[in-house]
Amino acid sequence: MNQRILRIAIPSPLRRSFDYLLPAKMANTALEPGVRLRVPFGPRKLVGVFLEEIAETPVPVARLKPIIEILDETSLFPEDVLELLRRACSYYRHAPGDVYIAALPALLRQGQAATVRGVQHFRLTDSGQSVTADMLKRAPRQWLLLKLLGEFAEGLGSDVLNSRMENWRPIMKRLLEKQWVNESNEIVTAVAQKDVPPSPPMLNGEQQVAVTKVVEALGEYQGFLLEGVTGSGKTEVYLRIIEEVLASGRQALVLVPEIGLTPQLVQRFQQRFPVPIALLHSGLNDTERLNAWLMARDGSAPIVIGTRSAVFTPLCKPGVIIVDEEHDASYKQHDGFRYSARDLAVMRGHLVQVPVLLGSATPSMESLHNTRSVRYGLLELSKRAGAASQPSIRLLDIRSQPMDEGLSDNLLQVMRRHLQQNGQILLFLNRRGYAPVLMCHDCGWVGKCQRCDAHLTLYAGQRRMRCHHCASERPVFSECPECKSHELHPVGQGTERVEQALQRNFPDTEIARIDRDSTRRKGSMEAMLERIHEGKTRILVGTQMLAKGHHFPGVTLVAILDCDQGLFSVDFRASERMAQLITQVAGRAGRAEKSGEVLIQTHHPEHPLLQCLIQQGYQGFSKAILAERQAAELPPFSHMALLRAEAVAADAAMTFLCEARDLAQAIDVSDVDILGPVPAPMERRAGRFRAQLLLQATQRQDLQNLLSPWIQQLEGLKAGRKVRWSLDVDPYEMY
Repeated sequence: MNQRILRIAIPSPLRRSFDYLLPAKMANTALEPGVRLRVPFGPRKLVGVFLEEIAETPVPVARLKPIIEILDETSLFPEDVLELLRRACSYYRHAPGDVYIAALPALLRQGQAATVRGVQHFRLTDSGQSVTADMLKRAPRQWLLLKLLGEFAEGLGSDVLNSRMENWRPIMKRLLEKQWVNESNEIVTAVAQKDVPPSPPMLNGEQQVAVTKVVEALGEYQGFLLEGVTGSGKTEVYLRIIEEVLASGRQALVLVPEIGLTPQLVQRFQQRFPVPIALLHSGLNDTERLNAWLMARDGSAPIVIGTRSAVFTPLCKPGVIIVDEEHDASYKQHDGFRYSARDLAVMRGHLVQVPVLLGSATPSMESLHNTRSVRYGLLELSKRAGAASQPSIRLLDIRSQPMDEGLSDNLLQVMRRHLQQNGQILLFLNRRGYAPVLMCHDCGWVGKCQRCDAHLTLYAGQRRMRCHHCASERPVFSECPECKSHELHPVGQGTERVEQALQRNFPDTEIARIDRDSTRRKGSMEAMLERIHEGKTRILVGTQMLAKGHHFPGVTLVAILDCDQGLFSVDFRASERMAQLITQVAGRAGRAEKSGEVLIQTHHPEHPLLQCLIQQGYQGFSKAILAERQAAELPPFSHMALLRAEAVAADAAMTFLCEARDLAQAIDVSDVDILGPVPAPMERRAGRFRAQLLLQATQRQDLQNLLSPWIQQLEGLKAGRKVRWSLDVDPYEMY
């Protein structure tokens, strides 16, 4: 009797699948692609995903090992997800085991049963309902959590609490100890609504056109780009489309770039739709993530909202895929399996024949190019929703101007005027810490990271110096290591230093600094946002965390303290990212009835790209950038793959890449340029030397035709054993 040979994806760095035997006792078992199997792999027992049954194998059958057990009766993945994963492996040239296993929740990767489990559920007790804000003056976060639970008579599950509040568990523990809250273990599939869903606002003409065109495409694939200025009501367009999708008995998959944007979006959806919503992001525990995944797969959750990896979530009846803030770099995975969730969302829309809607106020050049090529339909929202108007934008030339820690006199005067008019102010500086450089005034020494080609950032409040690339840190130098001088001075401004200057200039005004450092403690971000929305915090200073998705109706002035970094960079995408940040930050101003004002401090007010952005807006800017990219044959008018290598020895990475280049040149594929190898822009990082080799082609297929045989050859190179190497197809970052 012929033995059955199974091809299985095993989590391994090798870019291939593995063949196993089905034991005789299981010979009559029917297997579907997508079921999990437990298999021996060296000394370990691993969970793999069954791909197909094959008639022949290149490995002698006598050497094949039998599988240990079958973990599922039916496939965990629908056919479209299996095909999506197969294409992703092929296109990004990544190890199939990593790809298939990464698409599963953690508990399923560990071999546990694919069944819904109970999650913690919390309700207020009678004594908890009688607690007042005055009783918790010294514990404001306990009051916030009590108030949230009080809005839902049926209580809340841990999955919903994760979407509403960070680091709530230690606070909940105190409330349980005080017997203000009861805890139970329940299978929660829906969020109870406190009130009747609010009546949706009237759509303006542009919103109605956008909704109509997408709804007309339901049941077939069509790509759409929804280009809407900040505050134009893109979310309302999403909601109306999803209404129609739910009415037809289908599901909606909504991707958001970051976990931080999930709570407010989920709240909007919960207010509108009294249906189960499956959330999928890194803030969930393993049980919550498994439950959400299974609810999406069996169709009991009509709406699925998640970050990047949610693009692989199985859906019972897909109806539409929406990618919010489609330009955001967070949709690109920058390590391991380097995929673009936005691009795979479009590919999945093709597979399941549903429309894909990409939304942004500052679309990527790739998506804009696709609208010009008529691959996507363009839907425009040129006006802000309601009574809000576009803010006025002007440049502040700070050359030869007196500055107070990055704040010009002109800016300070305008800030005082807005504060007098009871407005809130947002200051944007995309640099954390106190100062990016510590320098010796006597000899010119500067503090550098010992493991990276980078300066150490000074944190004055903590008296520490940190590297933002490898996370190493040390105490602040008390004297110069070179000349022993004590004349050590911080150079440049970070958000911490600007905050000090603001406190000095506005001593009676409440100021909040919002960056990765000030919000490191979970829950601190929510507490800050609460005070901002209550109007108690009048001045906000922060990094790009403030630029994305937040609605600050009281902000009337936005100031960008330094936009010059993006004007002169080795990365061809830097100016695009600069324009997106400026436009997104500027969009925080004047979002309600109050008019908004935006000031941009710069040493280069005459720069053509900056002038183009101010005078013609993001649309005019994007036309200029696309023209530049076309002339230079840069993406989206060409396609790239970046081979990176790093090693402890200085020359090992370059040696490997030189051999890789020679192999690529020997493959007879025309119209592919091979550039390099060269040291990476930051050559040494975390103690390892880094280099890269760039492949570029005007036709995507030419590039793929070279990558297919090349990757197999690279895995056989002896020099590759001395380095860590990775391939990034369609790289977003060039360093």
